[in-house]
Amino acid sequence: MRQQLPAAPGTASSVPRPGIARAAELFKLRLVALVVVTTAVGFLMAHRGPWTGAWPRLALTLVGTALAAAGSMALNQTMEWRRDARMTRTCRRPIPAGALAPARARDAGLAVAAAGVALLAAAVNVLTAALALAVVLLYTLVYTPMKVRSPFCTLAGAVCGAIPPMMGWSAATGSLAPGALLLGGILFLWQIPHFLALAWLYRDDYRRGGFRMLPILDPSGALTGRLAAIYALALVGVTLTVSLAGMAGTVFAMGALLLGGWLAAVAARLAASRGQAEARRLFLATLAYLPLLLALMLADRRTAPSQPVPVLARAAAVNQMP
Repeated sequence: MRQQLPAAPGTASSVPRPGIARAAELFKLRLVALVVVTTAVGFLMAHRGPWTGAWPRLALTLVGTALAAAGSMALNQTMEWRRDARMTRTCRRPIPAGALAPARARDAGLAVAAAGVALLAAAVNVLTAALALAVVLLYTLVYTPMKVRSPFCTLAGAVCGAIPPMMGWSAATGSLAPGALLLGGILFLWQIPHFLALAWLYRDDYRRGGFRMLPILDPSGALTGRLAAIYALALVGVTLTVSLAGMAGTVFAMGALLLGGWLAAVAARLAASRGQAEARRLFLATLAYLPLLLALMLADRRTAPSQPVPVLARAAAVNQMP
């Protein structure tokens, strides 16, 4: 007989959701889709040469990554379901809503995450599998417990989100190069204004759940808004480095400058006014920014990543002149 949990107090509805919908929520498939997309971008930016054997490798990489990410999401909910039950935004998730027992969710998360890492190790390469394992461990053993202890949890979560494009790169090349770290840096910086805006919007909910997000410890919002603006501005410089490194061309540089300037301006408005409307605008702006930036990067990608970056190559040539 299936073990059930009582529905959480304040749950909008006790009617069980269809199995597919419950699985989508347990594994956070929308967030997994973002992880898959950023992994694919890393692979496509790194790969050079014929695509005949690359497509199967890409497909296996994305499946393995999706499984590892989905398992991490399930384990996260297994660890947080009591806190989720207190929050309006999360009380209808499968475990707090009583649709799924914590032990079943834990077992499913472990099995799916292990399958993803094993698939990457067997069908792609050990480096990519090691990066996937690092994400699972960081997400469950560092980021998740840190959310109730320190506002620096946002940085830990951003590290987890920065690794998937590096996994794509390592899957394509078997190694990590500066370009992989650059892509990871873009994802890291993007997540800070994104999550700070989200935490500001739901700060009362996070407070009820007992999470120590920065907007809860910063009730005026002054530090929250300032950090969102600083990281958004830093993102402009890092994205321009993609073109300076020869990974993309002038079209990308111009687009990245425009997109980054727009995002930084939206973040600056949050820093100035610290209102709900401005936080919502920043959150939505981050959602629009990332796919536009990545699409532009792929459309204008340039020289092979294994080649020296143009700026450094020119500097080396000058140093070798008599």
